[in-house]
Amino acid sequence: MNASSHTALLPTLNSSELKRFGRHLILPEFGLAAQQRLKAGSVLLIGLGGLGSPSSLYLAAAGVGRIGIVDADVVEETNLQRQIVHGHAMLGHMKTESAAARMLDINPDLQIERHDVRFTIDNAIDLISQYDVIVDGTDNFPTRYLVNDTCVKLGKPNVYGGVLRFDGQLSVFDARHGPCYRCLFPEPPPMEFAPNCAEAGVLGVLPGVIGSLQATEVIKLLTGVGTPMIGRMLVYDGLDLSFTTIEVAKATDCPICSLASENIKLQETVMACGAPVGRSISASDLQSRLAAGDDLVVVDVRNPGEWLAGTISGAIGLPKPQIEQALIQAGAPPLPKDRDLVLVCQSGMRSSAIIKSLVAAGYDAGRLYNLELGMAAWPGEVHPLGDKHWLLHKAGH
Repeated sequence: MNASSHTALLPTLNSSELKRFGRHLILPEFGLAAQQRLKAGSVLLIGLGGLGSPSSLYLAAAGVGRIGIVDADVVEETNLQRQIVHGHAMLGHMKTESAAARMLDINPDLQIERHDVRFTIDNAIDLISQYDVIVDGTDNFPTRYLVNDTCVKLGKPNVYGGVLRFDGQLSVFDARHGPCYRCLFPEPPPMEFAPNCAEAGVLGVLPGVIGSLQATEVIKLLTGVGTPMIGRMLVYDGLDLSFTTIEVAKATDCPICSLASENIKLQETVMACGAPVGRSISASDLQSRLAAGDDLVVVDVRNPGEWLAGTISGAIGLPKPQIEQALIQAGAPPLPKDRDLVLVCQSGMRSSAIIKSLVAAGYDAGRLYNLELGMAAWPGEVHPLGDKHWLLHKAGH
């Protein structure tokens, strides 16, 4: 189901719906046909927490005809700071029960399908196959990768949102027309670089911003109104109220969407754990240090093809395999040992692996920094490196 559906097949609106959605109907870019497409459409919300709460409310209010909600948790008092679909009276009740009651109060014509289960490898295909658009409101990497991989396998658009502390991300991953989540983040970061909201905190209104934007993208996908965020990621900084859009390219060597659908095997994603190596630095802190003229070296360890989309101004390009080969050869050090080094990749995973290799080779862990979330979260100036890279014989001099 999408905006290409034949108008003749679209459902009619009853008198109550015509009145309720009147503000949509008078929009020149929207109108009756778009509202009918919403009624004909179906959405699966995976997670009814901070992101799923505003998404569920606005999709119900917008007039989506059928919404499936997936969550196995009950409402707890700690949820109420940000999960606005739930209230104090629903403490101890299933989140799906709480959300369904509120959504039906907003739109009694809505068809809601409760799935009081955890989203797992055993039910992923069955759940996602039933709906037109999938909304990822999850809060952990293993489930996020499973949502992505299942959507790619079944050819479904995946409306992604992520929040932590004061920062948020938004994109639409649709492998039929652009990149998938694994094109940007091939594997999850090590556990020490992946705190969740319970560990790191989150500003209560932040999920409201991102969740509402997720609902906006769903509406655009179902109606054909506007341009979805396919091939782009929106990065939101709540502290300075800035929105930055990053172009995201489809990876030709993506471990999932480069495969034919029948060759995609769903599997549980296991996150590596271990004691943190090196230090983590946020994008804002790195920007401040660069602006202050601190004596540090920013090293982009991505592949040369990725540099074409841009890298941090002043960074040097030295691909991960080249650094590893230099360490194996035990010749001149590939990077200076007497300066602070900030390692950068697309998501923070490859750079973390390089930091571990450098420490094993005798580098001071206290002078090694990993850019949190990598280039995907970098809001500052970028420039293309093209085919250039920092020659090994120049390193350290």
